[in-house]
Amino acid sequence: MTELRKITEDNFLDAFRLRLSPEQEKFVSHPIRSLAQAYVYRDQCQPFGIYADGVMVGYVMVIYDYDVPEYDIWHMMIDASQQGRGCGGDALDRVLDYVRTKPFGPSDRVALTCSRENDHALRLYKSRGFTETGAVDEDEIELSLTLGI
Repeated sequence: MTELRKITEDNFLDAFRLRLSPEQEKFVSHPIRSLAQAYVYRDQCQPFGIYADGVMVGYVMVIYDYDVPEYDIWHMMIDASQQGRGCGGDALDRVLDYVRTKPFGPSDRVALTCSRENDHALRLYKSRGFTETGAVDEDEIELSLTLGI
């Protein structure tokens, strides 16, 4: 079973050890960068380690955009050695469960961006109901989902 655990002083180094395959590195920022962003946005975000069988296998950050308002999913990744086991889909389900609790404020909208070349991630997001919004930022497209609560 996959679970999310908040990144703390006890597990942040495990996040630093996560790796993507070389061809995937262009798609997702490393958790080191993400945790720096988490510090800056600490009043509106929560970074998580993604765990399977008690071991950190990935990373994701949920951030709340007060201006929109909406929840955003940033930097979701599964370690290259752990891919293909269903952890990504399970983790995305856990993230959506977390957002449904509205930890930072009211919104049923969840958004993320994804490289249009990242076919695997796009299939995953679309399988959970995310749809393209038409917004584009460089080589990434925005997808969003309205949660049914």
